[in-house]
Amino acid sequence: MSRQQVYTLVVEVGRKSGDGLPDKATGAALMLYSSGVDEAEAVREAVAILKQADMAPLDVTGYGTKDERVAQGHTIEEDELGLMERALEENAVIVAQVTPFFDDPRTKKAD
Repeated sequence: MSRQQVYTLVVEVGRKSGDGLPDKATGAALMLYSSGVDEAEAVREAVAILKQADMAPLDVTGYGTKDERVAQGHTIEEDELGLMERALEENAVIVAQVTPFFDDPRTKKAD
């Protein structure tokens, strides 16, 4: 029996050449599922994979395992469960969603 578990993480990334984000994006938030024997290992694996993909991780927020999320009252959809299962089976990091950030010109201050 595997000791691996899958953790839901949200990683904020900055810009880096070759990161694949839209041209005018200032960064992004990535929701992903990462396997590990504990959350610290899942975070290390996710950050390492993102760096290999030429991304610039800045901050990671962990939301726990499936069971922890359910205990907190989170609703987990079937597609999300499928991605979690895939991350566990493949001992992988699966990026489920990328939300690019853009500067809002209405919030820029005049020089």
